[in-house]
Amino acid sequence: MKEIYESKFVEKLFDKMSSSYTKVNYITSFGFSERWRKQCVEEIEIQEGKVIVDLMTGMGECWKHILKKSNNTSQLIGLDFSSGMINKAKKRKEKFSQFKIELLKENVFDNSIEREFADYVISGFGLKTFNDEQLSKLANEIDRILKPNGKFSLIDVSVPKIGILQPLYMFYLKKIIPIFGKVFLGSPETYKMLGIYTEEFGNSRNVFEIFKKTNFEVEYVEYFFGCASGIKGVKK
Repeated sequence: MKEIYESKFVEKLFDKMSSSYTKVNYITSFGFSERWRKQCVEEIEIQEGKVIVDLMTGMGECWKHILKKSNNTSQLIGLDFSSGMINKAKKRKEKFSQFKIELLKENVFDNSIEREFADYVISGFGLKTFNDEQLSKLANEIDRILKPNGKFSLIDVSVPKIGILQPLYMFYLKKIIPIFGKVFLGSPETYKMLGIYTEEFGNSRNVFEIFKKTNFEVEYVEYFFGCASGIKGVKK
């Protein structure tokens, strides 16, 4: 299982999914993915005239929630290492021409964002593709780019622990979602990986424990009976 966390493997996976990811993600989550992104962003109060970094930005699905209360004095930096995702994000950027949006095709662990440059860090649905060692590096990197008192909010899909919901949810992730992969990509194996990552990830409890060890005040958050979870916090 070690190879599924290697950067090149994850990059190629999301390159393959980029043509259909938004549609499949929305359909297979019954619209909850959009709601969870909105809730993740709303966990922190984003003020105008600030710098917001959206890590693992994908196609920029969180942007409309991030920019909702911003104006043209704010700056949004979207970072992702998938060419397919970044190309889709470039098209989305055209819809937000009144805002300052910079896209970086870079690995989160080797990026050009200056130290203590960001007021806020957001990330939606990227945590499950990291192992523990990588999550520790992610915590250190968010610590590096955040200003003192800067805030962050991170979210990902999770395995619920409530009775019958858990096996049903995992059956859906591992058996039904790959069917959508076959329909949209002709490849069930590609979307099957989302179920594998989610099962290995479990929930954000481990992320919470890792981030507690760094320079943060951090809080664990659950959404819709644990079908999604995340953390939010502030840099001390």
